[in-house]
Amino acid sequence: MQPYAVIETGGKQYRVQVGDSIQIERLPEEKGAEVRIDKVLAVSDGTSLKVGAPFVEGAAVTLEITDHIRGPKLVSFDKKRRKGYSRTVGHRQELTVATVKAL
Repeated sequence: MQPYAVIETGGKQYRVQVGDSIQIERLPEEKGAEVRIDKVLAVSDGTSLKVGAPFVEGAAVTLEITDHIRGPKLVSFDKKRRKGYSRTVGHRQELTVATVKAL
C-alpha cells in the first residue's frame, strides 16, 4: 500500500499521495510557490496508520501551487408558483490546483 495522508484545508478533507494533483479552495500564494499544510488528520506510511486527535503532531504535507482556476458555474433558481416570482443566481468558486510534493 502507498503512503498517504488526510489533510484539511478550506473546511474540506482530502486524501492525498505524493504526485497527486488536487483542486482546493483558493490559497493566497502565487503560482509556483510551495505551501506547507500542518492540518494533517491521519498519516499512513504504507503499513501503519497514525490518526490525530484532531491533528497528527509534527506531520505536514508540502504542496506546490500549479495554477489558480475558477470552478464550473453553478446556477441556483428559485420560483414561487402563481406569484410571478423567479430569481436566478450564479456562482463560480475560486480554486487552486496544487501538486503534492512530500508527506
